[in-house]
Amino acid sequence: MNNKNIMIYGANGYTGELIARQAVAQGFRPILAGRNPLKLQALANELNLSAMAIGLEDTETLERSLQDVYLVIHCAGPFSSTAEPMIRACISSKTHYQDITGEIAVYEAAHSLGAEAEAAGVVLCPGTGFDVIPTDCLAAALHKKMPSATHLALGFDSDSGLSPGTAKTSIESLGVGGAIRRNSKIEVIGHGELTREIDFGRGNKFAVSIPWGDVATAFYSTGIPNIEAYIPMSPKRAKKLKRLNSIRWLLGSRWMQGWLKSKVDKSVRGPDKERRAKQKTWVWGEVRNDRRGERKLGRVVTANGYDVTVSGSIAVMDFLLSYSGKGGYFTPSMLCGPELVESLPGSSNIEIKIA
Repeated sequence: MNNKNIMIYGANGYTGELIARQAVAQGFRPILAGRNPLKLQALANELNLSAMAIGLEDTETLERSLQDVYLVIHCAGPFSSTAEPMIRACISSKTHYQDITGEIAVYEAAHSLGAEAEAAGVVLCPGTGFDVIPTDCLAAALHKKMPSATHLALGFDSDSGLSPGTAKTSIESLGVGGAIRRNSKIEVIGHGELTREIDFGRGNKFAVSIPWGDVATAFYSTGIPNIEAYIPMSPKRAKKLKRLNSIRWLLGSRWMQGWLKSKVDKSVRGPDKERRAKQKTWVWGEVRNDRRGERKLGRVVTANGYDVTVSGSIAVMDFLLSYSGKGGYFTPSMLCGPELVESLPGSSNIEIKIA
């Protein structure tokens, strides 16, 4: 087994713990790190691993702790607050960085630091989980089949529940609105503003656009200037979502965000192993070139989103452990190729057809 040091930061969180357990099951011995020393040490004792409690605000200690670490898997959200200090510490210590974020702003921030990372020989690859491996790989595969595409739409259909971290990220978006990419620029739109019918893989469903990470990442993977992302939603629920636009100012206020997130802490638990095993995800994509009248559809079926995040993070980590290429910003498909999603447990092959 490779003897390069791996750190899982946020290992005491729902998804971080799943990744830590799977890493150990595959023979790796990661260092567990995070901000909660009691929970962290309990997990470290169980898995017979070393652990260290580090606050991201303590820049000097963080950089010193990373000096002998080859790669960090960053799992501590909300990433809007935690990603940039970890990324900057990784660049300073010449440590490869990957995370499991789904937040557009984090992808954009990581991309803006790409030149610094390249100069340091450091790989920055945010989104090495369900956000955004399946959709990113499908986007890259579709673009390969239609290099002239001007429009890209992506989406997924899943019955999976939310972990506490994912629920908090969703709460943050309530005060911001939706997002699409139009003419190469990210544009904020109203909640529920765009709707359409989509067959994600198990029949036509009413779908609503969401501010999914590919609005940022798929542009870097493909160069396609117009990008939208969708999930199925009942028309009734979509109307309720649209009504939230009138109070976005309130939903984004600090006290409301704090109150909503406190409710998550009290009531939301991530799905257990048995439940995850029963929940597949149907991923859909469409590329178009309207001037040429061309349109192609792509689909891939994956395991539950959290299981994809675990296996995807380990797969990218394994890839980086033997990596000898240049540093800089990468999406998962840019780093590992669009076939990455097909290699994950529970995934089908990508299928693309002319529409």
